[in-house]
Amino acid sequence: MAPRGYERLGSSGAVSSTHHLGTAAAASVLSRGGNAFDAAVACGFVLQVAEPHLCGPGGDMPAVYVTASDPVPRVLCAQAGAPAAATIAALRGEGCEIVPGTGLLAATVPGAWDGWLTLLRDHGTWELADVLDPALGYATSGIPLVPRIPATIAAVAEHFRAHWPSSAAQWLPDGSVPEPGETIRLPALAATWRRLLEAARGPSREARIDAARDAWYRGFVAEEIERFCRVPARDETGRDHAGLLVADDLAGWSATYEDALLAPAGGGWSVAKCGPWSQGPVLAQQLRLLDGMDLRFDEHGVASAETVHAAAEAAKLAFADREAWYGDSMPVPMSDLLSDAYTDARRALIGEVSDGTLRPGSPGGREPRIGYYAATPGAGRGTGTEGPGSGEPTVSRHGVARGDTVHIDVVDAAGNMISVTPSGGWLQSSPTIPELGFCLGTRAQMFWLEEGLPSSLVPGRRPRTTLSPSLALLDGEPRIAFGTPGGDQQDQWQLCFLLAHTRAGLDLQAAIDSPTWHSTAFPASFAPRGWEPHGLVVESRLGEATLTELRRRGHVVDDAGPWALGRMCAVGRGGGPALRAAVDPRSGVGAATAF
Repeated sequence: MAPRGYERLGSSGAVSSTHHLGTAAAASVLSRGGNAFDAAVACGFVLQVAEPHLCGPGGDMPAVYVTASDPVPRVLCAQAGAPAAATIAALRGEGCEIVPGTGLLAATVPGAWDGWLTLLRDHGTWELADVLDPALGYATSGIPLVPRIPATIAAVAEHFRAHWPSSAAQWLPDGSVPEPGETIRLPALAATWRRLLEAARGPSREARIDAARDAWYRGFVAEEIERFCRVPARDETGRDHAGLLVADDLAGWSATYEDALLAPAGGGWSVAKCGPWSQGPVLAQQLRLLDGMDLRFDEHGVASAETVHAAAEAAKLAFADREAWYGDSMPVPMSDLLSDAYTDARRALIGEVSDGTLRPGSPGGREPRIGYYAATPGAGRGTGTEGPGSGEPTVSRHGVARGDTVHIDVVDAAGNMISVTPSGGWLQSSPTIPELGFCLGTRAQMFWLEEGLPSSLVPGRRPRTTLSPSLALLDGEPRIAFGTPGGDQQDQWQLCFLLAHTRAGLDLQAAIDSPTWHSTAFPASFAPRGWEPHGLVVESRLGEATLTELRRRGHVVDDAGPWALGRMCAVGRGGGPALRAAVDPRSGVGAATAF
């Protein structure tokens, strides 16, 4: 049984991330005068080295933040769009019914570099060389591998040897799978970073950062990505395909800012999320559906069977709406989806027993449409067992096999606060580009190859990402930054945490430690994209009586064990002078600190 943690308290800064070395790097920045944004950027780069099976330089990163001078939440979107050549006809012409979960066809423009540098330029105070220094040191000198990295490499080792020799050269030293604790160096990535730093010249800090951005998106990195994508590589179809990404796709893209979606969450609380190009609004929809319902927890924060049932049914309704209405390829009726009238009508659908159908609503009288591939249930949910590196290859149904991405939360004494969920560019997602030392992401697998859907593949449009950082505000004051890896489970595990904190009154750590659950009764975002009517995965600490009652109500309950679901991170401020930090004990790798 995992030990219960304790909430960390401090007055100068607080950090929580999914790897202790990232947390240490961020805390070091804060202790030396950097602000929350400097610290988050330093942490993000370290995680690209420390957790390369969960995020990489070729990935993406959305963030939700507030600044010390402006408490209104904003979003930084570094989720780039599909290449200009990526059309439904092009993918169909390659024999694909869905976008492959591995290889080069699913590559979008890598957004993480521009996202981190844009954040640093506009809201940080440090030079790029200084925030990149910890990660560069680890890439050069080596970093000990946590157990999940060798396990991930072992799962794809034969694929690397047979089809992706550049990945084998990087991740199979001496031809064998490395052992846990073994030190791995990333010299090609270190050389790429040094070359980018050499390009970071200019009369001001901002100009130097922009020069490094140009060197990636309009310089040698873009050129090398195009050259590499021309060479066909094996993907989960069992065939070799060249990529569609070219240098012009990178040159025409940059990270963007937008207003956060802000929705009431009950009891004076509200949540700030990314827009419906992500799955973020499903947390807002779930909270709206549950507002006013009698949700009960015991004194330890353990939810009752009635509470778990209501939350699971709310999740089904919200995620059905995600499938019918969310995406970047068509307008999304978000105001109608969050309206009182629509929410009341949807809440009335929550009955006493589990519903096993997919029930999207009709916001504003619009007729919902579910893609034909998503409309039929299926057992597979992108466990990574369908092919080497397929789907979101690090997520299991229980959410614990190997994790799936990373998360960072930081708050400083001035009141700057950020929640960011970097992902993509996993070492197992596509072949390593040997001259650059990293691989491309496969986020385009989240598009549908069917015309006329909100998440249909359209050139330049963003895939409907599962990445979902969060802020929570109490009476308009930013209080908590939080999030978790977990693919489709992210906004369900966050719901469990937020209910335990705001409804059961637990502190951040106790709320993270409370028993968690999630539904699998909606179409998955990753290949093979199936779903399981009535499926409900739970932690056994909910209690046998609760599990029995959930089964009586028609849920197909999958007991994942006592401590299995989630990798939550959280920091907080307000309600007193202390800054707070907490982290999930379930992974054994994350760390939180406040000082």
